[in-house]
Amino acid sequence: MGQQCEVCGKKPQIGNQVTTRGRAKYLGGVGTKITGISRRQFKPNLRTVRISTSNGTHKTVRVCAQCLRSGAVTRVVRVPPFRLPGEKKAKDQGPPPATQAAEKPAPTPYTPPEGVKVRKRKRAKQAQPNPDQPG
Repeated sequence: MGQQCEVCGKKPQIGNQVTTRGRAKYLGGVGTKITGISRRQFKPNLRTVRISTSNGTHKTVRVCAQCLRSGAVTRVVRVPPFRLPGEKKAKDQGPPPATQAAEKPAPTPYTPPEGVKVRKRKRAKQAQPNPDQPG
């Protein structure tokens, strides 16, 4: 199967290549004109990927990028991701208690470096209601 996705069956489609010239009206031109129409092929974005099949074997297939992104196939993990030595033990313990997850360290206030003048913003005065006037 040349030029075809082995998962979804996507293959090249025939279409038109439209050639235009001129400046668009919204850019101040007199408009674009079509100067030529020729046939062309829209080819699928195929990738050669090693995947693991349902029975546990590995297979090299040509898959389109859409199937890879959607998770229609599972790629073979050749090198497992790097893990810290103590990370496996932390995973086995389960999620941390809710009290620890909810606590965040207090943000430290900004202190400018020495010799830098910082002007404070003036707060806008809010109009206070006049007790003498109704409503």
